[in-house]
Amino acid sequence: MEEIRDAAHLCIDMQNIFAKGGVWETPWMEKVLPVISQIAARYQERTVFTRFITPERPEDRRGQWRVYFTKWERATRRDLAPRALDIVPALARYSPPALVVDKPAYSAFFGSRLGHLLVERHVGTVVVSGAETDVCVLATVLGAVDLGFRVVIVQDALCSSSDTGHDALMTMYRTRFSEQIELVSAAELFDMWRPD
Repeated sequence: MEEIRDAAHLCIDMQNIFAKGGVWETPWMEKVLPVISQIAARYQERTVFTRFITPERPEDRRGQWRVYFTKWERATRRDLAPRALDIVPALARYSPPALVVDKPAYSAFFGSRLGHLLVERHVGTVVVSGAETDVCVLATVLGAVDLGFRVVIVQDALCSSSDTGHDALMTMYRTRFSEQIELVSAAELFDMWRPD
């Protein structure tokens, strides 16, 4: 494995809404949270947490997003608990210096300042962790590939509410994107990426 330099750790949507008891509870989150916490602790100044920000009301979104949030109206900001969209406390403690970027859709690059932020910081590699493997992580990873970043996925730092979806995506990353996406364990990451 090639050494990692000029990197940022993108931690995708590790928010209270996906934690135990949240509207979109992701059961695996508790299992991967200690691993993600180790990564964030080691690379605090190079970590960017993303938050999926839901609309105030379904009518605030267009097209299929309006349909989606009509079904999931209890996930709109009007109906959510006050801190539901916050980063989970175990990770929020790293910000600052870690940054938080809000996004309105699945990809962290869509409708956010993330792409500009990474360019300003001369980032060439994104190290990805978070939730969910087969939704927001997938969209963000493909966005990073499209933008030409080296993409390193920490496979023991991903979670999904669907075992089938998670397994299918891990297979796809290995087989369809092997030239553009690398899969590593957290232990391998720590060997490859020495803190600044």
